[in-house]
Amino acid sequence: MKILVTGCAGFIGFHLAKKLLAEGHEVVGVDNINSYYSPILKLARLKQLGIVAESLFPHQSIVTAQGFTFIKSDIEDSSLYQDCLSQMNFDMVCHLAAQAGVRYSITNPQVYIHSNIQGFFQILEYCRKNPVKKLVYASSSSVYGKNSSIPFREGDRTDTPVSLYAATKKANELLAYTYSGLYGIHAIGLRFFTVYGPWGRPDMAPFLFTKAILENEPIKVFNEGNMSRDFTYIDDIVEGIYRVLINEPLTNASLEQFYRIYNIGNSQPVCLNEFISTIEDITGKKANRMNQPMQPGDVKNTWADTTQLEGDYHYKPSTSLRTGLEAFINWYQEYRKESNNLIFEYV
Repeated sequence: MKILVTGCAGFIGFHLAKKLLAEGHEVVGVDNINSYYSPILKLARLKQLGIVAESLFPHQSIVTAQGFTFIKSDIEDSSLYQDCLSQMNFDMVCHLAAQAGVRYSITNPQVYIHSNIQGFFQILEYCRKNPVKKLVYASSSSVYGKNSSIPFREGDRTDTPVSLYAATKKANELLAYTYSGLYGIHAIGLRFFTVYGPWGRPDMAPFLFTKAILENEPIKVFNEGNMSRDFTYIDDIVEGIYRVLINEPLTNASLEQFYRIYNIGNSQPVCLNEFISTIEDITGKKANRMNQPMQPGDVKNTWADTTQLEGDYHYKPSTSLRTGLEAFINWYQEYRKESNNLIFEYV
């Protein structure tokens, strides 16, 4: 199948593109390689897919290597769809591109409107004008906001977001619902829960804590570590996305609906203090903790009920926290030597 993957230089997009190519699919990827965190890391991911930095131009360059086509462009740019994608017929679209970061959305709101709202609108319009079998897009556990019912279930209220990032993700779900109903677009939203692993983002806790502990620097521990996250290893996430993209659901009820939302997580929340202790145990070094209050936009706990995804696609994550963190830390230590620490910068 021919599949469009937006955000292909991002953490999840890179791993998904790699999986799709390994399974023999034709992949076209789009990414603007912005500077929210170091573009060097994004370019290093693309190099793993056969795309080298020297071949990229400032805007809308198209490069093909090893069966993978990469387009450097903003997803909200209408010329991307008119000039680059108009003659490409895709079976599936997996939309993972977005401006990430809960705390960053508080200080830089405009970029979230451009990328997460306008960009998603352009994707929906493209799917309307160029019908595809399926649109799978990234939502987020952050849409649950102030919801206090644990674990989070897809039917819970999601109208109390506590960050602009969360609000844009909820808006994506509403837009997808409307377009699905009006135009019959088969749209499936996946609410991701705290994804981690090799090639991960440097603004996320595994990166921040590992880097600080190894370099004997203090780590900021919010709410004295009395928070929990449903940490989910990247391979489990990608396997779930792949199943949703390629397969039809196993239940007849799902086949009758064009619009679906699924939680995709590990269903095993981990206390932040336990998470830090596991990194300490693996690295053999103690963390220098600096306790901080809860930050605006943060939620205390996340926990995914994945019953629906398990029932429809036999999704079942299998990677333990220790196994996942060992894989991440091994990658981190190896790649840090090669990059001189340049890839670990973010705004």
